Amino acid sequence: MKIVADENLAFTDYFFSEFGEIQNLAGRTISNDDLKDCDALLVRSVTKVNADLIKNTPIKFVGSATIGTDHLDIPALENNHIPWANAAGCNAQAVAEYVVTALLTLRPELIDAGQSFCLGVVGLGNVGTRLVALAKFLNWRVIGYDPFVLHDQVEQVEFQTLLNQSDAISIHVPLTKKTDVSVEHATHHLFNESTFSQMKSDAILINSARGSVVEEKALLTDIEKNKRQVVLDVFEHEPQIFAELLNALTLATPHIAGYSLEGKARGTQMIYQSFCQIFDKLADKDFVPLLDTCEPLLAPNEEANFKTQLMQNLTTIYDISRDDQALRACLKDGAIQQKAFDDLRKNYPLRREWSAFGAEFI
Repeated sequence: MKIVADENLAFTDYFFSEFGEIQNLAGRTISNDDLKDCDALLVRSVTKVNADLIKNTPIKFVGSATIGTDHLDIPALENNHIPWANAAGCNAQAVAEYVVTALLTLRPELIDAGQSFCLGVVGLGNVGTRLVALAKFLNWRVIGYDPFVLHDQVEQVEFQTLLNQSDAISIHVPLTKKTDVSVEHATHHLFNESTFSQMKSDAILINSARGSVVEEKALLTDIEKNKRQVVLDVFEHEPQIFAELLNALTLATPHIAGYSLEGKARGTQMIYQSFCQIFDKLADKDFVPLLDTCEPLLAPNEEANFKTQLMQNLTTIYDISRDDQALRACLKDGAIQQKAFDDLRKNYPLRREWSAFGAEFI
């Protein structure tokens, strides 16, 4: 059996080497020619798996170690009778921790803000649910919007209400267009000139979902008008980022919100399990024994101790400013180009989730 895999997947050899030859390639450049004698394809979001890519190939399985599926042409896969799987929720905890870290980095006083701070969560799937849990543990007020989910753990409101009331808004929706869903619920350019006009002028905006959910031109106009603090991990024209946008952002990171060691490993393990089911193999491997032990920096139970220790150790656990600086350092001739962006992701030193430091109760 031959398996073609994105070279940036974690623990690929550990999970798949027993099944045959693995060819690791740059995900963005995987081509139809690479798949001519391929039985299984393992990708991330940078590989567009469509009819042209899989045409006249012997592929019997496609696994994407990602939460989202907008890079997969699912009708094309199904028309070619190719089973597929993604890893929904694999890095949800990492992304939720990224959002809280960004908020506490920008405004450290929020650690004690309690109910006076309102976080609006747009999208209540795996990531949104994890973020709600973290925010409620910190005693923040949380409101959520999701037309497709009824969530009994969060106060759900209409989108306009969320825009009006939130002191910070974090986006966790898939990218959908008017051709995919109803016009009312399409997320492409969900945040636009009209949306920004309904937000509090000093509300923070964080997007770690899909770049095109936020209309870049409208965002730039809004930042210029309101001096809004904006955190982007994803970009409308990714992987190319222009200086005008980068210079306007408060924090910018290279699509790594979900890049924890646990999240990456969990994603590979989830598609490994699907692979084994499709090919009738025994799925008996787990990534947990491979992980190193971290220093216990976070209190294991008591809330007050946790808040104190989190703030004391925030940059040790994850220094988001370092990722921001690394991305800005790639700016050349007015833009960050694809190679520099991809290199940052390829060589990213995977961080650890809070549970590795003792916060098993989160």
